[in-house]
Amino acid sequence: MKLSQLRLTAFALFASLSFATHAENIGSVDTAFKLIGPDHKVVVEAYDDPKVNGVTCYVSRAKTGGISGGLGLAEDKAEASIACRQVGPISFPGPLRQQDEVFNQSLSILFKKLRIVRMVDQKRNALVYLTYSDKLVDGSPKNSVTAVAVDQSTPIPVK
Repeated sequence: MKLSQLRLTAFALFASLSFATHAENIGSVDTAFKLIGPDHKVVVEAYDDPKVNGVTCYVSRAKTGGISGGLGLAEDKAEASIACRQVGPISFPGPLRQQDEVFNQSLSILFKKLRIVRMVDQKRNALVYLTYSDKLVDGSPKNSVTAVAVDQSTPIPVK
């Protein structure tokens, strides 16, 4: 590998790790035993919406184990499921964009991320959350969607 390619790879790795959102780990279940290294798992993580007080999204996703998984070098599967819920009084510190990426988390050492996008359904006064994963070269059509209805007395402010 040329020095310039090595620098570009190192920069991409640093960038993908430094902008990853840290989720709160809720729990996990083992799905396959690995003799060496951690088992394959399904993990459940919680993400509080940073621009909507009172909404938390719970995401379940596969986490690869084994030696490469234990070292953080494995590429996790693209499948994920999401459920967002009202966990307190909903309020908005400021107006929301009609569509906004609110979370992302790296699923591999390079380029692949789990993304969560919030969309505002003004007609129904609801917040719609979509989760999907992508790669630099090859996107994934696997996705999951959930919605949080907001009381009609609290209109969602949109930019």
